[in-house]
Amino acid sequence: MSDERLNRLAQAAGLSIDWVDADGRDQRVTSDVLHAVLNGLGLNADSDAEIERSLEKLKAGDSASSLPPLLTLDQGVALELGQYFEPSTRYSLELEDGHRDNGTLDEQARLAVIDVPGYHRLEIAGQHITLAVAPHACPSVEDVAGPNAWGLTVQLYGLRRPGDGGLGDTLALEAMARNAAAHGADALGISPVHAMFTGNSSQYSPYSPSSRLFYNVLHSAPEAILGDTPLRIAIDSCGLAEELQRLEKLELIDWEAVSKARQCLLRTLYDDFATGGNAQQADFDSFRQAGGEALENHCRFEALHANLLSPEGYPQHWRDWPEEYRTPQSPAVEQFAKEHANEVSYYAFCQWLIARGLERAQTAARSAGMKIGLISDLAVGADGGGSQAWSRQEEVLAALSVGAPPDIINRQGQNWGISAFSPWGLKANGYRAFIEMVRANLAHAGGMRIDHVMGLMRLWVMPAGAGPTEGVYLNYPFDDLLRLLSLEAWRRNAVVLGEDLGTVPEGLREKLAARGLLGMRVLFFERDNHGNFKSPMQWPRSALATSTTHDLPTIHGWWQCHDIDWRIRVGQHQEHERPKQLEERERERAGLLRLLREYAPDIQGDLADPEVLANACAAFLGRTPAPLVLFPIEDALCLLEQPNMPGIVDTHPNWRRRYPGDSASLLDDPACARRLKILADARKQAIGSEHR
Repeated sequence: MSDERLNRLAQAAGLSIDWVDADGRDQRVTSDVLHAVLNGLGLNADSDAEIERSLEKLKAGDSASSLPPLLTLDQGVALELGQYFEPSTRYSLELEDGHRDNGTLDEQARLAVIDVPGYHRLEIAGQHITLAVAPHACPSVEDVAGPNAWGLTVQLYGLRRPGDGGLGDTLALEAMARNAAAHGADALGISPVHAMFTGNSSQYSPYSPSSRLFYNVLHSAPEAILGDTPLRIAIDSCGLAEELQRLEKLELIDWEAVSKARQCLLRTLYDDFATGGNAQQADFDSFRQAGGEALENHCRFEALHANLLSPEGYPQHWRDWPEEYRTPQSPAVEQFAKEHANEVSYYAFCQWLIARGLERAQTAARSAGMKIGLISDLAVGADGGGSQAWSRQEEVLAALSVGAPPDIINRQGQNWGISAFSPWGLKANGYRAFIEMVRANLAHAGGMRIDHVMGLMRLWVMPAGAGPTEGVYLNYPFDDLLRLLSLEAWRRNAVVLGEDLGTVPEGLREKLAARGLLGMRVLFFERDNHGNFKSPMQWPRSALATSTTHDLPTIHGWWQCHDIDWRIRVGQHQEHERPKQLEERERERAGLLRLLREYAPDIQGDLADPEVLANACAAFLGRTPAPLVLFPIEDALCLLEQPNMPGIVDTHPNWRRRYPGDSASLLDDPACARRLKILADARKQAIGSEHR
């Protein structure tokens, strides 16, 4: 097996043999890594003969003359079809609104320009194809919210309200939205609400979901949809009154106990609902019908996952199920669904409750005055053993894991243990899985944040169980995905944000900006080549501004070097490294103070006080030219702890921290309210100076 042939196969499969790391150094992927990843892609490469067969396999699936089920194009730009049809070929085009045009391809075999965005149907030479015509850009923040927009970000699970039973839910989210709107916020970014594994409460990271098409039912507030009386009866029936009060008082979420309690309540509520005579039955039936095959498959998966346990009695990966249940279209799955119809219906009932609750929360946000409202968070992938991978097997790379190479955020690199889409699987299926996922995450929101937006262009993939250094970049149809995002955002009049931190490929930020997708800039990272913090004028207009993220220390924690203590405590760094790290942090703190004294001079008090420092950071961010400032609630409240430490599972309480008060009044604390007013006033000053 020659390296030359192996490299040829890798390039044909969309792998980047050469790449540039976060420090600007050239890197080259080893043959062993290429070989392992190619096998994970289903392309055998153990010999020259196997490589040739794999190349033929790729050619057969990407024939230049084979018309895909969907093509993307830009509004007002002619579509070239010369690789598929001859000039003067007749066609019939039906627009999404029903308008029909007949014509012939021109002398360059181009279709007439289409000026209307949408999904249109083209019939040509006996073939049918969908044309996804995209507007030139997503709706801008300025178009949706005006020129001085700002908002907050919250971890949904951490929200509190009286009677929440120990976990943030959609009623707490409604209250939070109203409270934020009362302080002038235009947007409320929330942590992912993707569907988790109902049968596995130990897996609760919102970024490792079972499916990005549906929602985490534990965040539902059933009383918001069904009323208080059924819930009170269910609590009594389950004997949970004391347990719910105990869970509500905890500082850290007990996910296992919360999951057990909430599932008991949901089961009891469903049993009552299923007896009939409920006024909301018609709405539930309508919801289920609208959910179609995708909802049915998810609910069937949930039922199968709960029933097909390992010999030890634990939930297991669907690849370990009896073979007849490993594909959703199999007769065995159909028969299972008939025999367990009530259980499948239960999971649909749970999805109905959470979907309607999220819908209510977005309505509350907009009604309270927010111009954008909720901003959902789209995880970069889903668990290979979950519902989405089982339902969309042709479009998901279940044998490979996604992560990141060593970068400025994590010098060890990361293996996130999740699966991503197959580039050719998406193309072959008309991007169905991508489109339905985007729609699901914009359904009850005015915007969407895409975690690790670089994944639209390329993803760092590695064989399951391999380390982050044993990966390679897999390239994706970036232009197609950007067009589809633009089209879906345009249909919803929603803004799209992209988390572009880490190893950013050349040209990505420019393409995102051209499409109206805002990047993301974090205060601690915005420095020049000499390590000095950038002035407000040096911040780009093509990105949102924020103080931190869920993976980074809070302002308070950073100032107190609390993150350094944590990294040593959990073993990411050694004790002997502390003095050097503290020395470096002291230089950084001095640099930040110089910046804030110059560009937030009106902030009264000692900047070495974390409360005053947070005020100054809010003022500084507000004065940047960013179209949108998103201030984490952790910094609005000047909290010490960060929500998550990447690369840590048990030794840091990831995704378990709760906020210190009722969502309805959390932001009304005088120090917090003053900080938000500083931010709001700074936004107006920034916009005013911009137009002078």
